[in-house]
Amino acid sequence: MLSCSGLTVRYGSTPALVDLDLAVAAGDLLAVLGPSGSGKTTLLHAVAGFLPIAAGSIAIAGREVADPDRVSPPEERSVGVVFQHHALWPHLTALETVAFPLRSQPAAEAEAQDLLDRLGVGHLAGRRPDELSGGEQQRVSLARALARRPALFLLDEPTAHLDAPLRSALLEEIGRQRRRENAATLYATHDAGEALALADRVLLLREGRPVQVGAPRHVYEEPVDRWAAELTGPASVLEVELVETTAGRARLELGGGEREIEVTGSGDLPLIRPEWVGLGGPFGGRVEHIAYRGSRTEYRLGTEAGPLLIAESGPPRLQPGAEIGWDITRAHLVSRR
Repeated sequence: MLSCSGLTVRYGSTPALVDLDLAVAAGDLLAVLGPSGSGKTTLLHAVAGFLPIAAGSIAIAGREVADPDRVSPPEERSVGVVFQHHALWPHLTALETVAFPLRSQPAAEAEAQDLLDRLGVGHLAGRRPDELSGGEQQRVSLARALARRPALFLLDEPTAHLDAPLRSALLEEIGRQRRRENAATLYATHDAGEALALADRVLLLREGRPVQVGAPRHVYEEPVDRWAAELTGPASVLEVELVETTAGRARLELGGGEREIEVTGSGDLPLIRPEWVGLGGPFGGRVEHIAYRGSRTEYRLGTEAGPLLIAESGPPRLQPGAEIGWDITRAHLVSRR
C-alpha cells in the first residue's frame, strides 16, 4: 500500500530525509521511532503530500504520487491523517467534521454518527472542538481519518498530549480500527513502548536515515548498536569482555564470579536489558538507586564493569547502599564504538 524508494526531502539545503526505502503492506503497521528532529513528521508529511521531495519516489496503492518533478495533492492520495495536535475545524461540530469527507454520499451524517459511536464519542456529536477534551478531540480526528476509507493511515504522534489512561484507550482503538479497515498504517512516535506494542515492524530513524527495521522483538532484543538499544528501552552496557564466545554461548568473568550465558550479536561488549538480569548470584554490586514503578521495582547497581539496571516484579526489597549479588541469563553483543 505504501512504497518509498530513495526518498530524500530537504528544507532548503538541509537534508531531513536521505535515501529512505520502505514498504508497508495492507493491514500492516510500521512504527517510525526516533527522537525529535529525526525526520518522522517530515516522512509523514511527504507521504501525505504536504511537502515536495528532492529525490526518489512515493507510491500509494500501486500509484506513484510523488517524484522530484511531480507531486499529487493530498486530496488525490488515498490517505487518512491523524495529526499530533488534532487539527479540527473550530467552527464545525464533531458530527460535521467527520461527515465532511463523506459529504458526497447521501447518508453522510448517519455514517459519521456510526464512526463516532464506534469510537465512544457519539454522544458528543453536537459539540465543537473547544467543548471537547484532548482525548475526545483525538477520537474525532481518528473518526475523520476513518471516514475517508483510505488505503493508508498516517498517524503523527497522536497520543503525545494525552494522559496515560487516554493514551492506552486510544492505542487500543487504533489497533481495532486498523484491523477492521485492513489499511496500511505509518505511525510516527518517540515512545518506544508504543512502537513495540502496536507495530508489526519498527523503523528506527536517526537524522533522516534508517538505522534498523524489523519486528518489535528483533529491534528490542538485537539492536544494531548502542544508540538503537537506548532508543528502544532501558539497557546497560558492561565494560567487560566475554570469553570463549562460540555457538551463541559465552562466559562472563567479573570480580571473581563466573557464568556461562546465552549471547546474540557480534560485538565485543555485552548489552543487557533489565529483565535479563536478576538479584542474587555470583557477581557483586552495590545498590545506588531504587525506583518503584508499581508493578515492578528498578534497581541501579554499581559494579566493577559499570552501572547495571535490574528490574524485578513487586515492591522494593533492598535499600540504597546494600551490597548484593546479581546474575545474568543472556546478553546482546554490541560494538565498543
